[in-house]
Amino acid sequence: MDEYMFKQFVDECRVVEEVTTYIEIFNYSDPLSNSSEEHSLTLDEFDNFLHQRGAFEPPKLRSRVKLLSGLRLMQKNAKDKDTFMPKVISLPKEAYANMVNVLALPSRAIETSSIVGPFFWSSYDQDDDNPHLHIVHRKSDVRKKGKTRGWEMMLSHCFKTGITTGFIKGTPSSDVVQVIDHLKACALQVGHPMLLPILFLSYDISPTNDQKQRDARDWLRRLENAVSLRNEVEENEQYFQDGLVEIDGLNRDLVECHSHVMWKRPQAYHALAEEMEKAMQNFRSKWLGLQRDWQLDNVAFSDAEIANHKVIDQLHRSIESRIDFYKAKLVGLENYIHTTLERLKVQREALYNIMDQREARLNLQIAGEQRRIANASKRDSTAMKTISLLGALFLPGTYLASIFGMAFFNFEEGKDPTVSSQLWIYFAVTVPVTVVILLLWKWYDRRREAKYRKEDDDLEINIEKMEENIMKHLRKRTMSKTHTWKSATLPQRA
Repeated sequence: MDEYMFKQFVDECRVVEEVTTYIEIFNYSDPLSNSSEEHSLTLDEFDNFLHQRGAFEPPKLRSRVKLLSGLRLMQKNAKDKDTFMPKVISLPKEAYANMVNVLALPSRAIETSSIVGPFFWSSYDQDDDNPHLHIVHRKSDVRKKGKTRGWEMMLSHCFKTGITTGFIKGTPSSDVVQVIDHLKACALQVGHPMLLPILFLSYDISPTNDQKQRDARDWLRRLENAVSLRNEVEENEQYFQDGLVEIDGLNRDLVECHSHVMWKRPQAYHALAEEMEKAMQNFRSKWLGLQRDWQLDNVAFSDAEIANHKVIDQLHRSIESRIDFYKAKLVGLENYIHTTLERLKVQREALYNIMDQREARLNLQIAGEQRRIANASKRDSTAMKTISLLGALFLPGTYLASIFGMAFFNFEEGKDPTVSSQLWIYFAVTVPVTVVILLLWKWYDRRREAKYRKEDDDLEINIEKMEENIMKHLRKRTMSKTHTWKSATLPQRA
């Protein structure tokens, strides 16, 4: 089943080109024969490397010199932007399949190409005569600005020879280069298959991650000061413009700070450390079982082999202790992050309340403007009524003019037009009446305008009082400390 599924997944994969290098580290009973090499590997030499032919043929050893442990690894400094996309491999399909078969690598590793985040898996293969411990360890991050910090590793450890074979690939921004340098410095300990995974874990949860959480907490304190208007806030803080809190900047930084805190969540790495503990137990049980079998078969060990066994045992205990150390560190980090997230939640709620306050203030302003518009419409309506009233008042004068016109003017045919000498009576009556009516209307309009101004002033006072009461109640309900927003009125301690 595994072979069929492996072939099916390989056929579905897309190939991208990457530059390949190889690393070989071998430790012998004679330290002078130890070797460590890293060189580029072309495709025409790929098959020779797999089968250790030609330039890759093992050296001829002197008598009584034995191979103690070794590591044959292909490292790739991946640069293609799609190299960690699902169903993508960086070797020709035939070469990739030959590598997995010849080096006895875990075929299930190709099924993890879609996994995002840290992943670790280990298990024995099904070869009872020559058992291998299979390990798959990877972190395939999604692309950010076309780049990724992902890496992958699949290892196979042979218990009989003590050699670990594998394939490792990482981008330039990942920790692959640093891990390989550290691996070369620990060349005498490469007989333990968990050396590479623990190195990757060490770099992945390095103190840089702790410092990032400390920086996020410092950032959070500045956000708290700005949201709560505490004494510690500075006037030149970037969250203030013209003495007012800049809501958009606060909201943007709260989201960004939250994303920083969520970076490399400790729960994922704690679960990964537990899986590593299982792999350590599997390795130790099989390794000790083989040693007992060799003792029962009266296999004689040389001093160099015994020393190598001690190195492996010491390294095993050191790795176990380091995993326990990382688990304790991750628990403390998770508690720290949990507190930061809770404080971020409080500040986000407080910021939402500030936004609600501003929205309520804006609604009050809109209501005031609508009231003023209504008053203006009322005034216009009153003015129109006044004009209608004036027109009605002048209708009698018009009527009188028509009446007087019949008596004061004579337009009979055959006679010269004449104007009565009593025409002044019309003007003597009409002009005073019109002046009196205009004066009365002006006096009435002034009193009406004064009344409207008083109503507008009362409306402004009521709006300010309402806004002050709303702000006061909202702040009392949302702030975590009493008098936080009025630091000058804090009670003095005895």
